[in-house]
Amino acid sequence: MSKVFEEIESRAGEIAKYRRHRNGRGFVAQTATVDPTTYLEPTAYVEPGAHIAGRGWIGAGSWIDRDAILAAGVFIGANVHVGAGAAIGVGAEIGSHTRIGAKASIGAGARVARDSTIPTGAVVDGPQRARAPRKSDMGRAA
Repeated sequence: MSKVFEEIESRAGEIAKYRRHRNGRGFVAQTATVDPTTYLEPTAYVEPGAHIAGRGWIGAGSWIDRDAILAAGVFIGANVHVGAGAAIGVGAEIGSHTRIGAKASIGAGARVARDSTIPTGAVVDGPQRARAPRKSDMGRAA
């Protein structure tokens, strides 16, 4: 019979309990939630209070910090740090080796290049949505 939780000691000497996510075997803190349809690489960590919606991918060595929120369909490359309280919108893609600061906001559909650094509290918009044409855009009929 295997252990349900694994205990990991931080550099400060604090003990935290993590469980293995069924889809990929990554580490998930007791108070974090990860949808079962999201894949979590075995060396990825999700810290307490974080929430990850469905159909996502979290790469090897990535760290989702406390209280971060990842919407549905988010792709996180390898060795990415998503800062505490950061929010990542639906379908956003974060390239490998990127650092996202605490309380930063990444918009739906945004693409963040690999090796990027997003500062604390920054806002990165997703692609602009095309608006529906208005009658005034169509000119007068002859």
